[in-house]
Order: sequence, then C-alpha cells, then structure tokens
Amino acid sequence: MTRLFVSVGLASALTCASLGAWAQTRSSDRASQTFITKAIEGNLAEVQMGQLAQEKGASEGVRSFGQTLQQDHAAGAQKATAVATQLGVNPPTEPNKNQKAMHATLGKLSGQAFDRKFASEMVKDHKKEIAEYQKAAKKQGDPAGAYASETLPTLQKHLETAQALTKATSAR
Repeated sequence: MTRLFVSVGLASALTCASLGAWAQTRSSDRASQTFITKAIEGNLAEVQMGQLAQEKGASEGVRSFGQTLQQDHAAGAQKATAVATQLGVNPPTEPNKNQKAMHATLGKLSGQAFDRKFASEMVKDHKKEIAEYQKAAKKQGDPAGAYASETLPTLQKHLETAQALTKATSAR
C-alpha cells in the first residue's frame, strides 16, 4: 500500500512539475507572440513613416533616412511575419492606432518643422524599440528572440542616424 501512495505521490509531483513547465512555456510563448505582433506593427509604421519622410522631408538627410527606413523595415516586416507564422500568430496588416495617429500628426507638417518633429520621433521610437528588442533577444532558442537579435544592429544604426538628424535639424 505504501508503494502505491509513493507511486501516486511521485506521479502527482511529476504531473504538477510538467504543468508548471507547460504554463511557463505558454507564458513565454505569449510573450514572444506579443513581441512579434508589436514588431510587425512597428515595422509597418516605420515603412509608412519612411514614405512620408521621402515625400515631406525638407532636407536630403531626412529624405534619405526615410528611404532607408522604408527598405529596412519592409524587410523586417517580412522576417517578423515569417516568425509570427512559426509562432501561430495571425500577423497584423497595419500599424496600431498610436502609430497611425503619429503618422497623421507628421502628415500635417512640412518643411523644417516636419524634419525636426520626424527626427525627434524617430529617436524616441527607436530607443523604445531597441529596449523591447533587447529584452526579446535574451530568449535563447526562440524564433522571436532570434529575430530580435538579428534586427538589433539595424535599429541601432537607425537610432544613430535619427540622433544625428535631430542635431542637424535643431541647428537650422
């Protein structure tokens, strides 16, 4: 009888441990799914911002950066969408409402006012993105983590360019 209780107790403990690990994995999966959804929205927003910068930028630097954003983030959106499919996420097809609102705000500006606000927003946006990507990149063996690690150098370059543009546009 004692053996039966020990076996039942052991089986129960193993089941609880398995459920705990499963819950941890599900939580990790949710975090990866949330990250990749936000990453796709961010990429889509940056593509649109890049297009806007090419249309409305007063300086060659802003227009050129807009082209870089459009190209890099279009590629990023494709990669992130592939990861979303791997993670079982239905990828978003447009930026979120806050990103759309910023696009609308910038769309009303022109000339140097556009350049200053655009550069400033790109600095804020890329700092925030880099922090989120660094957190996601810590997940080893996770498709979202691998995507984040691969993308971080590009985001860092974008931040540096945006910071240089901020200095250039504030000097005018």
